[in-house]
Amino acid sequence: MQRWIWIALFSMTFAELGQAQSNGKSNGMTTEETVARSSANSYFVLGATPKQEAILRAQIEVMHPEVLPLRVIFVPHWKYLDTTKTFQLHVPTGYTSALFSHLPSRTVFIDADRYQSDDSLGYWMAHELGHLATNSPKESDAEKGARELRKRLEEWRKRAAQKTLTPAS
Repeated sequence: MQRWIWIALFSMTFAELGQAQSNGKSNGMTTEETVARSSANSYFVLGATPKQEAILRAQIEVMHPEVLPLRVIFVPHWKYLDTTKTFQLHVPTGYTSALFSHLPSRTVFIDADRYQSDDSLGYWMAHELGHLATNSPKESDAEKGARELRKRLEEWRKRAAQKTLTPAS
């Protein structure tokens, strides 16, 4: 069964990458530049709009988690539901999930159709990063791991708000 999970994970990853169109020209980046770019960021974001990716990367940078995901994948709702079934995600009764982490692969899946706001993305990404930091599927452990990350994110938002309110001299 575990083999099927890995097959599903890799096929979803490559399906996202394979949806891009090419005009036959190179993107101008050498292999060394691609490796340097990916290692500098140390994780990949797939399926997000450029704005979503920029906001997510900024939030993760501000939170400065101990453990980064290897990939963050935005998927349509139908694919998100299929992925939760594939990974046998257990959500407590009465709760819903718009993000979840697959700990062995350090992959965070985001239901792109349920993307509500930039603030909620940061809040719930802190929770998923808490799962990765504690390497635990327990929600209570993830919340403990997320507390400090959310504090950093909130302080950053307050500083940004003060900068916009303060007139330039």
